[in-house]
Amino acid sequence: MSWWWAGAIGAAKKKLDVDDAPPKYQSVALIIGVTGIVGNSLAEILPLSDTPGGPWKVYGVARRPRPQWNADHPIEYIQCDISDPDETLTKLSGVVQDVTHLFYVTWANRSAEAENCEINGKMFKNVLDVVVANSPNLQHVSLQTGRKHYLGPFELFGKKAHDPPFSEDLPRLDCANFYYTLEDILFESVKQKEGLTWSVHRPGTIFGFSPYSMMNLIGALCVYATICKHEGVALKFPGSKEAWDGYSDCSDADLIAEQHIWAAVDPYAKNEAFNISNGDVFKWRQFWKVLCEQFEVENGGWGGERVSMVEMMKDKGSVWDEIVKEKGLAVTKFEDVAVWWFVDVILGNEGMLDSMNKSKEHGFLGFRNSKSSLVSWIDKMKGYKIVP
Repeated sequence: MSWWWAGAIGAAKKKLDVDDAPPKYQSVALIIGVTGIVGNSLAEILPLSDTPGGPWKVYGVARRPRPQWNADHPIEYIQCDISDPDETLTKLSGVVQDVTHLFYVTWANRSAEAENCEINGKMFKNVLDVVVANSPNLQHVSLQTGRKHYLGPFELFGKKAHDPPFSEDLPRLDCANFYYTLEDILFESVKQKEGLTWSVHRPGTIFGFSPYSMMNLIGALCVYATICKHEGVALKFPGSKEAWDGYSDCSDADLIAEQHIWAAVDPYAKNEAFNISNGDVFKWRQFWKVLCEQFEVENGGWGGERVSMVEMMKDKGSVWDEIVKEKGLAVTKFEDVAVWWFVDVILGNEGMLDSMNKSKEHGFLGFRNSKSSLVSWIDKMKGYKIVP
């Protein structure tokens, strides 16, 4: 199949015909992190009738009970804390016998990178130990990491970074990085099963939808804009001049999901790591205007200095509860729907660009218009009544 499919999903998602007879599944996916920002996109795209490798049966795993905004995806939801090896074995071993493809798109955040390496390595190994041993038809493991592969962990963000634009053949940085830990566990695990292939996917800043995501920049900015409008103040850019004036890029969550699926089914994509970004660049000063227009709030621009969103928003939980009640929004916890430290990191640093050449040379030609991506994810936040 030619890769015309990549990109078409974002324009118009097709609905499954509930009147059709149950399909005979060609592939069976297990999504670990199904309520995350890319897991939610995978859960939406994999069951579509024209998704490559399909028809797909889909299992989705997450730690918390299934949220309303994920409930309309035709998947089998499994609530499981994968940091617990016994629970992982109990919850997954009985249902993964038919799994053909594993999509690992989750992570846990700790205060130091050594702790990140420990907890994330443990989680991934718990899953792989169960799936590799109990899934005789397993063909491919798709692991999502990210651009910190080139930038270093958040505690060293940019201090040991490679010179951009980043390409996949750059060596690992000389520092602890849980992405490296995950890769090493992956490479060791695939050796245990003959013919099992892998892929690694490295997005930049993700534009997508998930009120449960720890790194959902768009969601946090939507909440920030909503609070500013509620309080009658201008929406000021809190980041650095470099981020305001310089070039940035982003990675649309649906596009990342499409690349995961492509790598899972295309023979030429096997056993490779791929960057994944939209293929264009923007300046935050341009996108700030778009954000303000979407929420009909005054554009405060950049005020000449960085402002900590963590500090600015530390006492806004009650304000958010008031907005949710007043506007009839879906009930969300303020600490879930917006993660302010992540906003500070992304908007406080110069944009670091990657190269999509390797991905295109291997046959993935998907792309997104980043401005359209921004607007579409804002619309989705409004559509699910996360913001007004």
